[in-house]
Amino acid sequence: MTEQSFLPVPTKAELAISKGWVQGVALVMVFGFMVMGILAARTYTDSMPLPQRVVGPDGQTLFTEQQVTAGQQIFLRRGLQQYGSIMGHGGYLGPDYTAEYLRLSADDVGQQLRDSGSPDPTADLVTMMRTNRYDKDTGTLQFTAEQVAAFDRVRAHYADVFGTDSTEYGLIPQLITDPQEIHDLTAFFCWTAWAAAAEREGHAYSYTNNWPPEQRVNNTPTADILVWSAMSLIALLAGLGALFALYGRWSRKIGWHATETPSLAFRQPGEVEITPSQKATAWFFLVVAVLFLGQAVLGGAIEHYRAELSNFFGFDLAQILPFNLARTWHVQLSLLWTAASFLAAGIFLAPIISGREPRRQSWLTYGLLGALFVVVAGTLVGTALSTFGVDWAKGSIFFDQQWEYLDLPRFWQILLVVGLFLWMAIIFRAIRARLKTESKLNMPWLFFYAGLAIPAFYAVGMLAGTQTHLTVAEFWRFWVVHLWVEDFLELFTTVMVAYIFVMLGVVRRRIAIQLIFLDVILYSVGGVIGTMHHLYFSGTPVEHMALGAFFSAMEVIPLTFLTVEAWTFLQLGSRQQSRSSAPFPHRWAVMFLVAVGFWNFVGAGIFGFLINLPIVSYYQIGTALTANHAHGAMMGVYGMLAVGLALFALRYIIPSKRWPDKLAKLSFWSLNIGLAWMVFATLLPLGVLQLWHSVNDGYYEARTLGYITQSGNVVLEWLRMPGDFLFILGGVLPFVWIAWLGVRYGIKATTHTMPAETLFVEEHAQAEEDRTGLAATGGGSSRYASDRRLPDDHDTLGGSP
Repeated sequence: MTEQSFLPVPTKAELAISKGWVQGVALVMVFGFMVMGILAARTYTDSMPLPQRVVGPDGQTLFTEQQVTAGQQIFLRRGLQQYGSIMGHGGYLGPDYTAEYLRLSADDVGQQLRDSGSPDPTADLVTMMRTNRYDKDTGTLQFTAEQVAAFDRVRAHYADVFGTDSTEYGLIPQLITDPQEIHDLTAFFCWTAWAAAAEREGHAYSYTNNWPPEQRVNNTPTADILVWSAMSLIALLAGLGALFALYGRWSRKIGWHATETPSLAFRQPGEVEITPSQKATAWFFLVVAVLFLGQAVLGGAIEHYRAELSNFFGFDLAQILPFNLARTWHVQLSLLWTAASFLAAGIFLAPIISGREPRRQSWLTYGLLGALFVVVAGTLVGTALSTFGVDWAKGSIFFDQQWEYLDLPRFWQILLVVGLFLWMAIIFRAIRARLKTESKLNMPWLFFYAGLAIPAFYAVGMLAGTQTHLTVAEFWRFWVVHLWVEDFLELFTTVMVAYIFVMLGVVRRRIAIQLIFLDVILYSVGGVIGTMHHLYFSGTPVEHMALGAFFSAMEVIPLTFLTVEAWTFLQLGSRQQSRSSAPFPHRWAVMFLVAVGFWNFVGAGIFGFLINLPIVSYYQIGTALTANHAHGAMMGVYGMLAVGLALFALRYIIPSKRWPDKLAKLSFWSLNIGLAWMVFATLLPLGVLQLWHSVNDGYYEARTLGYITQSGNVVLEWLRMPGDFLFILGGVLPFVWIAWLGVRYGIKATTHTMPAETLFVEEHAQAEEDRTGLAATGGGSSRYASDRRLPDDHDTLGGSP
């Protein structure tokens, strides 16, 4: 018999936590998406109807379903949703066109009734506007003679506004002059205004739950708005009480301070191997910084429009960069530069997770960077041509602008989705070997799942086309705006940050996984169904508002938990650093992560909850309070995180002697102080004043240019300038310079392998190696903490596969 030798078969690491955590996440996700599926079906079957024909009393067609859809496409194509809003959603400089058409038509009809000698024109106006004359069997909506006459006069009003030969509104001169386009655009506005006043079949309120507030047609808050506002507060108080009760009971088992790691020596920049793909991310971060700079400058230009419409320091900016185009670029770049930073950070972390890098991985990284450049260029050029109304570009998938936040033309949207999936293919290629050795719910797999959710949920926005019914498009659009941003990007954020802290040895793997699962449960309990708080007044059935209000209140709970844990985390990190013989190299990256926690609570939590209550949203939607929440949450959370991740990676790419620590410090304080200045000196007080004006004088009045450009408001707008200068000059420019140093002086990539998850060394292991002459010099001969089984870990932290 011949002697056989058998190699040991590697076994998969077991699940590091109790299965109860997995069951909790599964329960929350199944429940949340089951409810969302029911609401999706209700959105399709019971939203405000789009009539096939709107006719006058003589049967003559006023406009058709196809003309309403054409008007919707014109509204989107010319960037008008980035100027004003429709049914509350869009830009904040122009009017809300639903509220404006409703007011103008109501005034016109009321005047006709008075001229005709009506004994009670006020009551007759209410009856006429609230009576639903839609016949669902024939698809025909009948207008009265007065409503038909009002349509013609309002159409003339919009012909004057959009055809004006000046930039007095912040738009290009003669934006829309074609009579048919004006007719179709007016038909689109008219349809939404009709749905805002006509009573839903079987109910005493309109399809939009009586939004907007308009006394002329008896649009006042419904019982549902008031009751579900109260229930939201009850849900928040109950949730917070439950959170602190559970936290008090199990505070020693959950949170950053649950267990501490042994004393460590942090591996310093220059000692950490850099792979070719990691070196390539320096170019990614430079692109991120340049896009960030462009987005911030555009933000300053947008703000100046609110202070001076037709005068940008003596120059008529709207001739070449109208408000709606500037805001389109500003919004799109905010999504692109933060997402690009996450992509680069994922690529940078992948070799550390796996302990290896596949050959030619850097080629794929540079290819992805090129694809990003093409998408950005295509988006900027396409939306510009669409806004300026170039004839040959109309109707093209390369140039037609889409819904707010999904503005990029359809071709570039598809290319971006494909690019995001290719990014995950690059990540999978890098960590595939490590995944084979891990339980499907351990850290490497959680990293993969969280990354995969980013392209998957962004792709949902593809269901919102320019021809899609408005209410249906809003439903799917906010899956991106809310679910993608506020839930699954939060999940990716949590996994990335937790993994970085594991790599640095600040927390153990089991604790990090528990925190990830806890955050998934807390975020998703309110975050999934809470998406519906965007659709209170979008023509959906009332259950969307009821569920959206109730569950969105719970979104404050995880942010409260993170705030409670922030101080504990800082203490843990401080104690760990004080016991380390090597300096902690990531002070400012971690400070940005701490800022994320602060802005998560203030910008997303407090400012978000301020506008989420149905009764508050009823009066404030589309005002400066919405912009206040958007800036505090988007820049405060994802912007700060994107910069923090970039600094973490660049700290290893830039040689220590070239690292500009003072510039990193300047950038941190300037960005945070500048953002705080924006929201507390301008956006918050403006929003509160606008809310008061909406409640006291009317929503339509609060959204007019006349109110926005009042002298008191203009003073508040000018007060934002110091914050903008500090943000751009002291915050963004130093970040651009640091990113440039990463490209110019980046450490040479020398390896395709590295010990897995090793950015630290245990002090006692280092001392033993020094004594035996086996001290690490950056190669694979040293024994790292991650090569050992720590006392309360349940999975192997092993080295290179």
